[in-house]
Amino acid sequence: MNDGSANEPRAARLHFIPRAIRRPQSALVNALRGYFSRAPGWVLLTTTGRRTGLERETLLPCARSDREIIVISTYGWRSDWIRNLRKNPSVTVTRDGAVVAGRAEVVEDPARKREIVSAHPFFPPAPFRIVSALALSVFGPLTTALLRRWVSPRPVVVIHI
Repeated sequence: MNDGSANEPRAARLHFIPRAIRRPQSALVNALRGYFSRAPGWVLLTTTGRRTGLERETLLPCARSDREIIVISTYGWRSDWIRNLRKNPSVTVTRDGAVVAGRAEVVEDPARKREIVSAHPFFPPAPFRIVSALALSVFGPLTTALLRRWVSPRPVVVIHI
């Protein structure tokens, strides 16, 4: 298992930002829960805190199918949600307005990560229907190529539901 020290993404150095805005982001998610619980391209992931044992909820962009949800850790191994699910891969996700149980699989093999994002491309910085549609249709080959490169230093998580 990767310890996160080697080959981490540059964004990992910016992990202090989501920690600093945790409370305002949580307030925003709670205020717009109805939207985020149904919006395509979003998932509310609930993990068990690795130290506290308390439930921890995170809003993440994703690619979804009937049986799987694919998410990528922008901040690599420093993300609290990724460290939580590494300790306990049992999770719940809120998608399409329903809460469902799942089991998270952290994918570290570079070839398998590229295969997953090639089969299920999504545009993490813009998980809105119209932007995603453009990113995956008009700019599809470019988006997929960039995503395949972007995932190299990051863990890809497949949540089996």
